[in-house]
Amino acid sequence: MAQLPDTSTQSNYFQVATEHVAFVWTIDWDAKKIVGSATHTLRIKEDGVKEVIFDTFDLAIKTAEVEGKSVSYDLGEKHGVLGSALSLPLPSGLKSGSTVSAKITYETGSGGTALQWLEKGQTQGKKFPYLFSQCQAILARAVAPLQDTPSLKITYEAQVSSVLPALMSAIRVSPPAEGPPHDGKVIGKDVVTYVYKQPVSIPSYLLAIASGNIHYRAFQVPEGKTWKSGLWAEPETLDAAYWEFKEDTTRYLATEESVIAPYLFSVYDVLVLPPSFPLGGMENACLTFLTPTLLAGDRSLVDVVVHELTHSWFGNLVTAHSWHYWLNEGWTTYMERVLLGKLHSEAERGFSYLIGSKALRDALRENQDTPKYQRLVIELEVGEDPDDAYSTVPYEKGSNFLLYLERTLGGLDVFLPYASDYVNTFKGQSITSDQWKAHLYDYFRKRGADDKIKALDSVDWNAWLYGEGLTLPEQIEYDTTLAKRVYALAERWNSARSVKDVADLDFQESDIESFSSNQKVLFLDTLQSYPALPASHVAHLGKLYGLATSGNAEIRYRFYGVALLDPSSAAAKEWAETAIKWVNGEDGTGVIKGRMKFCRPTYKAVYKVDKKLARDAFARSKDGFHPLASKMIAKDLELA
Repeated sequence: MAQLPDTSTQSNYFQVATEHVAFVWTIDWDAKKIVGSATHTLRIKEDGVKEVIFDTFDLAIKTAEVEGKSVSYDLGEKHGVLGSALSLPLPSGLKSGSTVSAKITYETGSGGTALQWLEKGQTQGKKFPYLFSQCQAILARAVAPLQDTPSLKITYEAQVSSVLPALMSAIRVSPPAEGPPHDGKVIGKDVVTYVYKQPVSIPSYLLAIASGNIHYRAFQVPEGKTWKSGLWAEPETLDAAYWEFKEDTTRYLATEESVIAPYLFSVYDVLVLPPSFPLGGMENACLTFLTPTLLAGDRSLVDVVVHELTHSWFGNLVTAHSWHYWLNEGWTTYMERVLLGKLHSEAERGFSYLIGSKALRDALRENQDTPKYQRLVIELEVGEDPDDAYSTVPYEKGSNFLLYLERTLGGLDVFLPYASDYVNTFKGQSITSDQWKAHLYDYFRKRGADDKIKALDSVDWNAWLYGEGLTLPEQIEYDTTLAKRVYALAERWNSARSVKDVADLDFQESDIESFSSNQKVLFLDTLQSYPALPASHVAHLGKLYGLATSGNAEIRYRFYGVALLDPSSAAAKEWAETAIKWVNGEDGTGVIKGRMKFCRPTYKAVYKVDKKLARDAFARSKDGFHPLASKMIAKDLELA
């Protein structure tokens, strides 16, 4: 089946494709640059191809070689989204199937696109600077000259020299992770060369690097498992982070292996980053990046790890071609919830869908002016930034689609064996939604399951994959066992809005004593589905239940959602400054909430209340956010 080229790359990966890259890098902390080279092993896919084209973004190209010989190169004009195309001539007469090598020496730019360089004061320990990358969606080209598209998968090796410990999304060859930090040398002074290899092919957006005063502690791996797992963090965070994740990480991974397929990446480590990391987690191969907002102190938010490790199969192993996001995120969210059902209960699985339904409604509403972003399959225009299409739609609409198919086909006993076959069929490949659909039909056709084929024929594929609008194509019922008390309490608060004096309200601290963190989240989400509460009620709600001071970021963010629900209300005017100070770390903690899930909606809500307050706050804090978060907030505040 023919595949259309990815519109977010200027490379000619369909004519000549990188199979392997060898990086030799030095981290220049003073200049805030990575200096070094990238040597590509290229596979010719078209007879007589005359050049290879790589994606770059703000890279300073020094030299280029093809088959060990110096060549001239052409660096095209910079496109604001795609960057500059780097073209190298190839030897004449190349035949399809042959290989050729190309080496580029270069330096990264200092503008901070994919790489965020933190000063000492922006870290937990405040003793050493810190570097981390975020390459999804199309920012790997700001780290190295690459054919930067999820439609192509590569293996890589790397030698990284640095005065601070360095991590990559690969298996560490030397020095050993379990050894003394920085190989026993003086951190911040002595140069150590870290050697990595990634033998499993991955898309370029999973290329990742982090460097700083980062220490390691191994997790206990279940008996019989050959993979390793552990945690990386600054020493000031190590004990708290290790306690938070040690019980569940390897248990989650082993459970998913039993359900889907063996884990093929050999190492599954997690890295807790400084607060400016813009995502909840990033599924970098072998090394999941995690936000410190997950350190709630009660393990209530560790299920995020289930999502990220599930990407090891859905996204990292089987990858979405041309930004068919839902094949990565919808499948991962669906399987995450299957695991929650197995690890906890089916009621927990249904409860996760209930929480997700609020995020889906919000995302569909936000994209009313760009309805194509309400679809699962989005055809991006040439030069269109895939990040503009990024929302919770592929997560939630995609996972609901798969839940609908599961039920249509007869339940988990039918659907999970198919999911396993899907992974085993396409591992190592990048695929389209059409390929996924064809495999789904073929799976049941090969088994002579005529009833399943008939069931699939009943699905409105166009509505699910290409449909727009504010509702799902089918109404899906969820298990509400864990939600009934939550809904009842929210309705009591809604009904009490007419009570003038909060002293007359019949609510007690014990109302939510037995609620889990997720039940508190649903409670606050449900309150947002009603008209805004009076300012006195919001204040009483926050104080009585401790929601206004909660250390759980998921709860605190949603409380501010309740307070700022009506931009013209007295409550919104009272809470806007408090909310923005919480995001900016100006609440006495000094910890910015760089995770876009929290900072973007809070900034948008405050902006509706008081434009000047939001813009002034952003002017103070924008350099503390990751460049991606800063760019998106600037758009939200109509500054870009």
